[in-house]
Amino acid sequence: MATPGRRSSRQTTFEDWKRSDAYHNSFLLPKDDALDAALKNNKAQGLPDIGVSAAQGKLMNLLAKSIKAKHVLEVGTLGGYSTIWFAKGLPADGNIVTFEVDEHHAKVASQNLEAAGLLDKVTIVVGSAVQELPKLQPEEPFDLAFIDADKPSNLFYFREAKRLVRKGGIIIVDNVVWNGSPADPNITDDNTEGIRTLLKAIRDDEEVEATTIGTVGEKGYDGFLYALRK
Repeated sequence: MATPGRRSSRQTTFEDWKRSDAYHNSFLLPKDDALDAALKNNKAQGLPDIGVSAAQGKLMNLLAKSIKAKHVLEVGTLGGYSTIWFAKGLPADGNIVTFEVDEHHAKVASQNLEAAGLLDKVTIVVGSAVQELPKLQPEEPFDLAFIDADKPSNLFYFREAKRLVRKGGIIIVDNVVWNGSPADPNITDDNTEGIRTLLKAIRDDEEVEATTIGTVGEKGYDGFLYALRK
């Protein structure tokens, strides 16, 4: 029997996590037609269901608001679901530059952003972010960067984000827990190694302070890295 006032130590399942997400979202996330329509269109257009969850999107929205972000950099647009969350957290004169390697995904994202009335806030750069990011020379630095793309290139994206984000700005890298794979020395696939390479580099990086937050929910067991640009 669990001690009164303490959490139960019972093992939980994916179904528990999904149910918990749905429960909390029912109180904290009002219905949003634009976001719902984006998810529906993504599915209809055959996009993979690998974007952020609704609760994670709301967190990104709140983080942008918390630091009064005006300029957001995103690597990995997919169908624009996270982009919409960010755009809703920006002031009227805010903007997002987002990179997407897949032309079809970028087209769907453009449709979703236009339907949400937010396309004027967003610039979608179509092509490899490894090739295109170094070309970016913004007039003003970004306040926040969100990296959610191919894991082997994590360190490259992170270093570019450091170049582009202001001091005191935030860099978030999604999917760094990856179902616990990076902590298992027996797992050596390219995605896992990409996450490890990033963590090893940040350990000795005096330009940032960072932590990883593990998450469970409707997207499974994962987590994100939150870094402060010093």
